[in-house]
Amino acid sequence: MKAEIIAVGTELLLGQVINTNAAFLAEELADLGIEVYYQTVVGDNPQRLAELITEAEQRSELLVLCGGLGPTEDDLTKQVVATHLGRDLVQDQQGLKKMEQHFTFSGRRMTENNLLQTLYISGGTPLANTTGLASGSFITVAQHHYLLLPGPPSELQPMFRLAARPLLTALSPVQERIVSRVLRFYGIGESQLVTELADLIAGQTNPTIAPYAKPNEVTLRLTAKASDESVANQLLQPVIEEILARLGQYYYGEGETTTLAQVVVAQLQAAGQTITAAESLTAGLFQSTLGDVPGVSSVFPGGFVTYSAATKMAFLDIDPQLIEIHGAVSEACAKAMAQQAREKAHTDLAVAFTGVAGPEPLEGKPAGTVWIAVASQQGVRAELCHFNRDRAYIRHSAVMKGLDMVRRQK
Repeated sequence: MKAEIIAVGTELLLGQVINTNAAFLAEELADLGIEVYYQTVVGDNPQRLAELITEAEQRSELLVLCGGLGPTEDDLTKQVVATHLGRDLVQDQQGLKKMEQHFTFSGRRMTENNLLQTLYISGGTPLANTTGLASGSFITVAQHHYLLLPGPPSELQPMFRLAARPLLTALSPVQERIVSRVLRFYGIGESQLVTELADLIAGQTNPTIAPYAKPNEVTLRLTAKASDESVANQLLQPVIEEILARLGQYYYGEGETTTLAQVVVAQLQAAGQTITAAESLTAGLFQSTLGDVPGVSSVFPGGFVTYSAATKMAFLDIDPQLIEIHGAVSEACAKAMAQQAREKAHTDLAVAFTGVAGPEPLEGKPAGTVWIAVASQQGVRAELCHFNRDRAYIRHSAVMKGLDMVRRQK
């Protein structure tokens, strides 16, 4: 079965909202053995949407429409599809009950236009929305299937997994499984990675190897097609082993959403170690990145943001003469910050950042000059880094390098 994903919303066309739904749906459909050949975006215009549906029917059996199920005048997806199919819209009684309970509980008055959200296409199946109010809809007419989902990812994803996926599974039993593994690398650029794997990439058939450059890291998506997941993983495993044999020093983890911070926190938890940080140019970004990881409180009691020379001296007791002689952007200062932070927070490790975020030079050093130090019971080590691009990228680069230094700390 071939599918087409149609995202509805003028905000998508204007770039005001990123279309993350397409990526989610494409991966989910592939897992069901349904191939997505086209992804399209159309604004909140009934005529253009109707024209697109007609066009999509010429090339796909399954049309997945996301967005336009809300209560406002520009939410017209259900109405346009119903008109196109010559069907009426009818009330989803379970959806209506949930909506009434929602407004009763919140103490707000339910306006008439909210009832539009509880309509679905006659002859089809209403899809429950566990995290929102707009009901979805699934209907088969002749040789085509139409799946209507809400636009917010927080509503679309659970609706697809809980309500739509079982319907599609029954509709199209999987003949072939598509399994992907994502490998993540830090400290190597995409061009170098591709060069190191040139022969594997050139000779790929099944599995396939696709590199992707992301901010301060590179990922490899390996995809195999097989009769079932076990066979697909058997195809993937020797390729992964060969890649890691060549690039293992840069590899930090596997997974679509795995982050370097998650890996570092898990490593610290496994070792029973704690960490703190002293940040100048990153201004708390390292600690904030750690804070994004659930359970980080078991390894991170807190830290220091010492942006100026005065706060370095006041919060960390950095010797004024050290800064006067060596400067704030120096190896000596970075090491002192790490050592003092570790002592004051009573942690096993401490990482310190001092440098020039830009855009102007500081202490005669150009933007992107960064010293990062890691202190432990064994001592303190520091590295001089030269990052480029804009201010935000320099700060993010520093955080990623600091995480990697902690990851490699023995």
